[in-house]
Amino acid sequence: MSALLGRPSRSTTLTVFCLLIFLCVAVVTRAQNATVEEQFRQATDAMKAGRLDDAAQTLSSIVSASPTFAEAHLNLGLVREEQGKNEEAIASFRKALALKPRLRGANLFLGVAQYRLNDLTNALAAVRKETLFYPNDANAWMWVGVIELAANNPGEAVTALDKAYKLAPDNIDILYHRGRAHLLVSKASYERMFRADPKSWRVHQVLAQADSESDRHMDAISEYQTAIKLAPQQPGLHEELASEYSKAGKPEEAETELRQELDIDPHSAVALYKLGTLLVESGDAAKGKTAIETALRERPGLKNSTYYLGRAEMSLGNNDVAAERFKQAILSDSDPELIEQSWYQLAIVYRKLHRNDEAQKALATFQKLKDENAERQQQRLDRNRETQDQVHASPSNPPKDPDKD
Repeated sequence: MSALLGRPSRSTTLTVFCLLIFLCVAVVTRAQNATVEEQFRQATDAMKAGRLDDAAQTLSSIVSASPTFAEAHLNLGLVREEQGKNEEAIASFRKALALKPRLRGANLFLGVAQYRLNDLTNALAAVRKETLFYPNDANAWMWVGVIELAANNPGEAVTALDKAYKLAPDNIDILYHRGRAHLLVSKASYERMFRADPKSWRVHQVLAQADSESDRHMDAISEYQTAIKLAPQQPGLHEELASEYSKAGKPEEAETELRQELDIDPHSAVALYKLGTLLVESGDAAKGKTAIETALRERPGLKNSTYYLGRAEMSLGNNDVAAERFKQAILSDSDPELIEQSWYQLAIVYRKLHRNDEAQKALATFQKLKDENAERQQQRLDRNRETQDQVHASPSNPPKDPDKD
């Protein structure tokens, strides 16, 4: 399969370029060559302004006058690479590395230029050398992943891109390539599973999970039902089916499945907890509270437990205890929606306790959080749109798989 050719974004190249400039200027200053220093600054300004021809001409003059100036060879290579003259860029990077084998950025951009020419073996060797010398360089690890993807090695790509992600978790390019690599690994694993046993209950479980993630809950229910027919005593399946029933607005069916799960696995704290929350929601607060507390003894710290215990205590008329539970939920939960609802329930409890000033403050806090959450959600949607636009527009993204042409 031919390689997927891509390019780093201009912002990435300029960032590395500008970082290298400071090193180069320092070298020139130590050499006390005012003419070369001024030329280098001119080349820098031209590069920043996008005047690549001017930058190339000035840097060519510098390397002619100072052929041992490794940093100038590197920056000339960067300019040639931006011009799309990858063969010339490779020659400049190699000259820089011959003078300074560990010169930062030289192996990285040598590998990028080789990658653009579909020379994947040498590209990977060069970029991996950069990660060896500079293991905290997120861009270098990203390019290892990109090249491994092009070489049809998604497993190796995942390893590199996970390292890149830890170093730069908000980098859009890294997020894109990492997600793609994980998707390809998952796809390969599932395809192997389908080939190994197409009638396995696991196949239907995977299909159900995919339907659930796509908010096709009725389809997920159907797949889970088929999986259960093939493996009726398999722990976890009834619990997962119950979750889909809950999402589909079918609490009675969800309760039935959770009880079947507990018949199979009486020690399933998660199933017992989910049953408890359903009972609280349906009005059976006493049994719901007992189920939740029993589940917490098996697995302390279950998510949202203090909120649902507060709901149970409020239904049972234990308003002082309920108020404490909701305050605990506000302090301990990380789910903004649950915190928002805890303030709302707390306002109701305060009213029942005739603590009207506190009720008004709680209700005001609820409204404030509701407005803030709505604004954050809108901002998230706007960022997602911008991210998608950047991903589609970024020149560092490889184009579509040529196998699909």
